[in-house]
Amino acid sequence: MELLSFLFLSLLFFLYLYIQFLARKKPRNNKAFKDYPLIGTLPEFLKNRHRFLEWTTQVLRDSPTNTGVFSRPYKLHGILTANPDNVEHVLKTKFDNYPKGERFIHLLQDFLGNGIFNSDGDLWKVQRKTASYEFSTKSLRNFVVDAVTFELQTRLLPILSKASETNKVLDLQDLLERFAFDNVCKLAFNVDPACLGGDGTAGGEFMRAFEDAAVLSSGRFMSILPVVWKIKKLFNFGSERRLRESITTVHQFADSIIRSRLESKDQIGDEDLLSRFIRTENTSPEFLRDVVISFILAGRDTTSSALSWFFWILSSRPDVQRKIRDEIETVRSEKSKGAFGYEEVKEMRYLQAAISETMRLYPPVPVDTMECLNDDVLPDGTRVGKGWFVTYHTYAMGRMESVWGKDCTEFKPERWLENRAESPFRYPVFHAGPRMCLGKEMAYIQMKSIAASLLERFEIEALDKDTCPEHVLSLTMRIKGGLPVSVRVRNE
Repeated sequence: MELLSFLFLSLLFFLYLYIQFLARKKPRNNKAFKDYPLIGTLPEFLKNRHRFLEWTTQVLRDSPTNTGVFSRPYKLHGILTANPDNVEHVLKTKFDNYPKGERFIHLLQDFLGNGIFNSDGDLWKVQRKTASYEFSTKSLRNFVVDAVTFELQTRLLPILSKASETNKVLDLQDLLERFAFDNVCKLAFNVDPACLGGDGTAGGEFMRAFEDAAVLSSGRFMSILPVVWKIKKLFNFGSERRLRESITTVHQFADSIIRSRLESKDQIGDEDLLSRFIRTENTSPEFLRDVVISFILAGRDTTSSALSWFFWILSSRPDVQRKIRDEIETVRSEKSKGAFGYEEVKEMRYLQAAISETMRLYPPVPVDTMECLNDDVLPDGTRVGKGWFVTYHTYAMGRMESVWGKDCTEFKPERWLENRAESPFRYPVFHAGPRMCLGKEMAYIQMKSIAASLLERFEIEALDKDTCPEHVLSLTMRIKGGLPVSVRVRNE
């Protein structure tokens, strides 16, 4: 009996040594997130779903590699990372192994179809090639500058002036969203919805439906179990019914414009994106709709979100406001008065630094997800299984000491003026690698033109400037409840 006990214990000991040996040879997986048998991280997800960004940021901050394994029932496994080396690996080094993937595309298929942000392979390459050429043209840049100037001079600035005279509190986020929506519809369709000016009847319903579709589509990603939203869709009730109605409105508006443009065939001289894609070969009405809806999503929500957080931060940073205004005066002293031109906007380096710093802490797209095609190992040693999702956490990266140093949570525009090229893999606000955002320069032109025009003329103060607003996690990160501000014309 004693001999059997000895042999059994010896077997267990050697088995332990063998397992340790295999563990050293296999790539490690940093659990980071609390993992339960069968249900994975679902309990923690349910507990923290309402504060997903803050929760996951803290978990990744506490992880030695700033990476964690995230698992849910129904074989939904994935990696969340705030490690720049991992981001570069996924977005560039092993780009072909990390497409958007079937899960991501399926969740947004109803809304975005096969647009450039929701496609892979040859379909993506065709759209990317066309868009890449068009976004590099001077004519499109001038088209954007003219559209921004018109919207500023005829709509936004007069609204703020009137509010200053009447002491009216404005929701600046709502104004910026309407501004961006009008502007991007001109860029996409050369159609003016007049959501910021006039009665907004030309596109008000389209804008509201578009916003609802974006919020409801993103809600699918946060569903407890995928089967929940699929059942709702099958029986057409709840959030899925509202989503279907919103998407129908969006598609009808877009289809009517595309159909009219195709029938008239007078788009040859137009500079909007729709006309440019029509001039390419083999473009169906459905393809054109998917393209322009994707660009509207990118152009509307990202710039308005970034500027809303920017003006909230400036309300409590008069020192930064002063430096921006000093820069504006320097540019103005050498140029004429009136609307800012492209060259003037380019000269405003400190303003760009302040906007970049805002997006470091409050990125318009806080997380983005890819899918692993074949088993892989990330640079930090984390194993990724075939079919797993890999999410790079831009919001968390802006708050990592390992990435930005001990002052990572401070708003410090000066960090962008140190004459060094910032790696897009440390700062993936505009994505990185082959899918790098084509509209980056245009986004800065628009944001800097708006910010400079408003700061030159007005004192804008958030009513609750000392408390960080809650956010709504849609496809972009918006301020919950808007941004109420008071406006006063500056003394010359």
